[in-house]
Amino acid sequence: MSPNPTRPPETSAADNEERIKRFLATASHDLQSPLRHIAMYAEVLLDDLEETLEDEHRQSLRMIMEKAQTAQRLTKALMSLAGGTPQVTPEEVDLQALVENVWQELTDEPSSRDARLASEGLPSIRTDPALLGLALRHLIANALTYRGESPPHVTITADRDGPLWFIRISDNGMGIDPAHRERIFEPFWKLPKAGTVPGAGLGLTTAREFLKALGGDVSLEHSDESGSRFTIRLPVG
Repeated sequence: MSPNPTRPPETSAADNEERIKRFLATASHDLQSPLRHIAMYAEVLLDDLEETLEDEHRQSLRMIMEKAQTAQRLTKALMSLAGGTPQVTPEEVDLQALVENVWQELTDEPSSRDARLASEGLPSIRTDPALLGLALRHLIANALTYRGESPPHVTITADRDGPLWFIRISDNGMGIDPAHRERIFEPFWKLPKAGTVPGAGLGLTTAREFLKALGGDVSLEHSDESGSRFTIRLPVG
């Protein structure tokens, strides 16, 4: 008779946190150099060839440079989070513009071009735009990834209640089974879905960590077969 298999030891919260920090630090560090070179070469090409390029090619080069620079800022923010002391630089942030920029970056892919956003009239708030932008990126990407049969429709609203801003991100996706709702913020855990789900399973985890660095938090407010709604809480600056 073969011996019973040994059950692997459970991973503690501290172990998970350390794994996240190692993962973020390594990935962010390794990406910095290639991103810097992409941005640099795109800038050199623009300087040397701008007057000879057609508008479409000139715009493409500018887009490459801007995307690389955005990715550099994101990886620096991730490295600061991995170091345990994310640098927070509050400023007045046009939330509408921030949401639209994040949305445009996420829906550039052909698979997301049928997605629609409703977010008119979002206010200006005082916070760190890089950290909030990262949190929004993960939450919106989550809505686009776990889409239902209909084209994704994401609605973002923001309201102030006393000392807090409440930013709500609603979608018409597949919803989250009640059995999984306690696990969605766990690191490296992915919601079961047919097919391959991209990413490392850290989107919601890192979104919550960035928001905590801003003195806020995020939670799943509602989810059923019609979609899900996440709520960000941020202090009024």
